Amino acid sequence: MLNKLKKARMKVSLFRIRGLDCAEEVNALRAAVGRIPGVEVMDFDLLNGVMKVTGAEELADAVVLAAVKKAGLEGARIGPIGQNSPAKRFAPGRLFACVISGGATSAGFVVHAWMAGGVMAALAEKAAFPPVARALYAAAILAAGWHVAPRAWASARRLRPDMNLLMTLAVLGAAAIGQWFEAATVSFLFTLALWLESWSVGRARRAIRALMDLAPPVARVVGPRDGKVEEKPVEAIQPDSRVVVRPGERIPLDGVVIEGATTVNQAPITGESAPVSKRVGDEVFAGTINHDGAFTFRVTRPSQDTLLARILRMVEEARSRRAPVEQWVDRFARFYTPVMFGLAALVCVGPPLAGVGTWGEWFYRGLVLLVIACPCALVISTPVSLVAALTAAAHAGVLVKGGAFLEAAGRLKAIALDKTGTLTVGRPEVQRVIPLDGHTPGELLATAAALETHSEHPLARAILRRAQDDGVAPRTATAFRALPGRGAEAEIEGRRYWIGSHRLLHDEGGESAVLHDQLQTLEDEGHSVIAVGNGRHVCGVISVSEGIRPGAVEAIRELRALGVQHVAVLTGDNQGTAEAVARVVGADECRAELLPGDKHDAVRELAGRYKTVAMAGDGVNDAPALAAATIGIAMGAAGTDAALETADIALMTDDLSRLPWLVRHSRRTLRIVRQNIFVALGAKGVFMALAAAGRATLWMAIAADMGASLLVIFNGLRLLKR
Repeated sequence: MLNKLKKARMKVSLFRIRGLDCAEEVNALRAAVGRIPGVEVMDFDLLNGVMKVTGAEELADAVVLAAVKKAGLEGARIGPIGQNSPAKRFAPGRLFACVISGGATSAGFVVHAWMAGGVMAALAEKAAFPPVARALYAAAILAAGWHVAPRAWASARRLRPDMNLLMTLAVLGAAAIGQWFEAATVSFLFTLALWLESWSVGRARRAIRALMDLAPPVARVVGPRDGKVEEKPVEAIQPDSRVVVRPGERIPLDGVVIEGATTVNQAPITGESAPVSKRVGDEVFAGTINHDGAFTFRVTRPSQDTLLARILRMVEEARSRRAPVEQWVDRFARFYTPVMFGLAALVCVGPPLAGVGTWGEWFYRGLVLLVIACPCALVISTPVSLVAALTAAAHAGVLVKGGAFLEAAGRLKAIALDKTGTLTVGRPEVQRVIPLDGHTPGELLATAAALETHSEHPLARAILRRAQDDGVAPRTATAFRALPGRGAEAEIEGRRYWIGSHRLLHDEGGESAVLHDQLQTLEDEGHSVIAVGNGRHVCGVISVSEGIRPGAVEAIRELRALGVQHVAVLTGDNQGTAEAVARVVGADECRAELLPGDKHDAVRELAGRYKTVAMAGDGVNDAPALAAATIGIAMGAAGTDAALETADIALMTDDLSRLPWLVRHSRRTLRIVRQNIFVALGAKGVFMALAAAGRATLWMAIAADMGASLLVIFNGLRLLKR
């Protein structure tokens, strides 16, 4: 209770930080802002350039922004994500500095080569830089250092070396020993790398923001009194308003259809490939596309609380829940940079003190090592990949609430599935129509529909739906009378007909030994048996049960092929029905007649045996089991608020094929993250060896680091492709 009260008193402030693209900036901000009294928690969204500060009281913006400036960065207070925080643009100042630095470096080299008598002579020149060339190189260094130097100074004051300090020291050292061309080249390439990194990360930002752009900014609202249609901004439209949507338009808000019928492309929200029919009473979601019919719907949620807006917020929040591999990289980089800084210093002074080589030679090699030590490619390798993967999953109708859950899906060894609504369609459907004594299936359905017309029982509704689907019109029945606990009877064309359970069939005396065995087999398979007869004979039998969800069998087969060792069915339904469903889908284990607490215990037991276990259910009744699993997966969460909130992963539709897709997507993500880590560390290892052998130069090292950074970014962005 105390924790809840404390959490309720916490105040959250959001700040947009200019140039927040790498974990080095995060470390600088943690050191500066984290020291402010009252700051309890700090979270960072690299891909949106947002810092979230949580404190015991409202923090003064000026105090926070002053601390941000001390860290060598600039910021501004913003509102909640998803409302008034547009996508961050990369600063034109960084591009301008890059262009100036590159131009000055090129101009300096041209002047140097002209005055030295040729390109090779300029490259071979060790001293005697012409004053004009030296001035141009110095201008290149100053332009490139305009954004880097303040951060380097902040890093030095904190005694926490980062890549900005490493680069600044390397450039100043090169200039001090007369290597003006290399100093200018390193400055330019480093600034170019930062700009390209910002541009590449912006690609992931734009992919995420494309979700929010799905919803149109205005909607046609029907006036409550005069019925006139008027366009209004979606932010100004309140629940219970009536909105008109024409064919081909995107639906602006969540609501319920009250007039008209159409088909809607829900792929942007649920990932469904085929359009979905919508009639009066059906839900529609903001951002989906109306196909072929105009309709009117009643708004059920304001614009900031639509399903699309909530998905976007959850994707935003998921980025702060880092995967274990991402946490490992951050811990590694935290120790790696100071160690490399110390190693570079040792290279500078160790060999000369031991009498090996000259001070100038080893000082230069130490500078090269400083450049190589920049950990940016390593640090950026994981967040870009994971955010790209989370975004691609959201576009596919799979909402993953953090990198940790995405990573766990790839290690899945066992899965438990609820029966009703997960493996089955969640409502009874007619499975078999068995006419007897000369009747046809159509005649049997017409009679059964006539007898069930006045009933609200789920089995009766199933028969009426089947008759409607088959185009069978019910016969006319009169004198309807319910038979409590057994069925019903009525008169059709002057004759008494009855419909009811196996028990009623037995009471009416029309059950033969062969028919009894047939009905017993159906009941053992989990079917409910409904018999229809009259005073002379039994007209036939209809079996009703929850149908297996399309694709369930294939989904479980694919999961097994992907290495899932154990599949269990957990349900509160009776044992016979549960075993029948488990047998059809190919489950290894079936536990029936379970209470929610029993499901929780069953999942805990599976977790003890298989370590990584998923539980798939409806997100409400299965909440204890979902919480006990390594991954809780909610089925059909598009229209269920509780499912969106309780599960770790939400499948926006009831499509079970998304489960094997999720496992494959997770493994592909982890494969790409490992590739990125290998490339980042491998490139550094190669150039460290070259630096030790005296074969690497400053500009070669920065070019290699820039190349590695871009390679891991673009490799991670491949995950945006579905």
